[in-house]
Amino acid sequence: MEPEKIKRMESASNASIPLKRIAYFLCFLSVLLLTEGKKPTKPKCPALCTCTKDNALCENARSIPRSVPPDVISLSFVRSGFTEILEGSFILTPSLQLLLFTSNSFDVISDDAFIGLPHLEYLSLANNNLQTLPKDIFKGLDSLTNVDLRGNSFNCDCKLKWLVEWLDTTNATVEEIYCENPPEYKKRKIRSLSSKDFDCIITEFAASQLLPYQSLSIDTFTYMNDEYVVIAQPFTGKCIFLEWDHVEKTFRNYDNITGTSTVVCKPIVIETQLYVIVAQLFGGSHIYKRDSFANKFIKIQDIEILKIRKPNDIETFKIENSWYFVVADSSKAGFTTVYKWNGNGFYSHQSLHQWYRDTDVEYLEIARMPQTVRTPHLILSSSSQRPVIYQWNKSTKLFTNQTDIPNMEDVYAVKHFTVKGDVYICLTRFIGDSKVMKWGGSSFVDVQRMPSRGSMVFQPLQINNYQYAILGSDYSFTQVYNWDAEKAKFVKFQELNIQAPRSFTHVSINKHNFLFASSFKGRTQIYTHVIVDLSA
Repeated sequence: MEPEKIKRMESASNASIPLKRIAYFLCFLSVLLLTEGKKPTKPKCPALCTCTKDNALCENARSIPRSVPPDVISLSFVRSGFTEILEGSFILTPSLQLLLFTSNSFDVISDDAFIGLPHLEYLSLANNNLQTLPKDIFKGLDSLTNVDLRGNSFNCDCKLKWLVEWLDTTNATVEEIYCENPPEYKKRKIRSLSSKDFDCIITEFAASQLLPYQSLSIDTFTYMNDEYVVIAQPFTGKCIFLEWDHVEKTFRNYDNITGTSTVVCKPIVIETQLYVIVAQLFGGSHIYKRDSFANKFIKIQDIEILKIRKPNDIETFKIENSWYFVVADSSKAGFTTVYKWNGNGFYSHQSLHQWYRDTDVEYLEIARMPQTVRTPHLILSSSSQRPVIYQWNKSTKLFTNQTDIPNMEDVYAVKHFTVKGDVYICLTRFIGDSKVMKWGGSSFVDVQRMPSRGSMVFQPLQINNYQYAILGSDYSFTQVYNWDAEKAKFVKFQELNIQAPRSFTHVSINKHNFLFASSFKGRTQIYTHVIVDLSA
């Protein structure tokens, strides 16, 4: 074999050796070098230990001795004065076959405490007041045939999940052990537990990036195979478009549409063309088109100023291969209006709910009994009456059959989500309790109430398999709720500090999940959705 090739193979082999093991080897090698050329002397039995030819028993020892007769194959510690078993504690006694600790009290046992014991067959940690064990404590102990862990007060939480899995796979004989905590597992055999008994995955929203401006609506969209975010900035009157910087791992400015008092920037991609509906409080609302040749946005259409006087929300949707958008108008003299795409632009298709100061519109699909097929619906929220539900009429291609949600006055916004095929809605109230309701086939029924003084957004979001609802407030912390499948309700699990939040939007890019939080009085915030495995 060529010398250079041999060197490369040796280098690769050496690189694979863990650094800790190299350190242990160097330590052992240094001992050999120090004793080289000297007449071998038989190590004395350590203080507080009793030694025979094959055995050593240490009682009330203050530390683990570094010098033990080399022919000892059995080492025992009873009522020790030390509380830690550190990594590599037995690296100089590789011949041990039996290691026993009895009636001790340990605060720390390192992962690599028993590294370097390839011949160890019996290990007892019985009656040592242990509550948990490190995950890799048995790593490398390939000769183990018996393990005794009895008499300890094990806390059967996520840190001990690995032990349940190890008991199912080891060939060693393990005496029966029991949980002491948590209370629901007290006196239960650890062997009877399974991985499913441990809920060790937790999530949180971690602050990631601050944007130096206030905002109202935030939307995400896919265009030309890239993901973008568009933010309505009311005080500068801009629609601010962001793209993901794959090098810097942050969101950066992509383009702007400049106007006045912008409240909503709603993207809609029809085939491969991007349009943006820009709703403004003053100066009228407009529709822009992304010109790929000029690489900029061009205004192509004005929205009827006599119908849309004070827009507050926009929803886009597709029914029977036709694209629509609806604008909720919050003025006393305006009309909430549905617009339809005709191939060249959007035209007024239907006016709804005139003179009711609509603050929000939500598109969703629900099935009315005994129907099993879901049909399109709109829910309009108004500052002057209860939320109103409209149903799509397939023959007339209009929204009809007006009903309302009873006993829910002063609802600012309604947003929907689904769990296992069931449709739910989150209703936001500025005064009084916000509410979660479930579609029962003919009406929405109460599920849960949340205290929500000063709330203008109660937004459900699904990130991977996690269903959240985020309740913002002008007067207190934003509350993040997580859906509990067993209770079929939301449970509170995190607070976020956001000034006057108005919308929450989930953005997914390159397998990373972000939460955009708009702020009417502070800075727009971006959070990262973090998943943590407590058993790792």
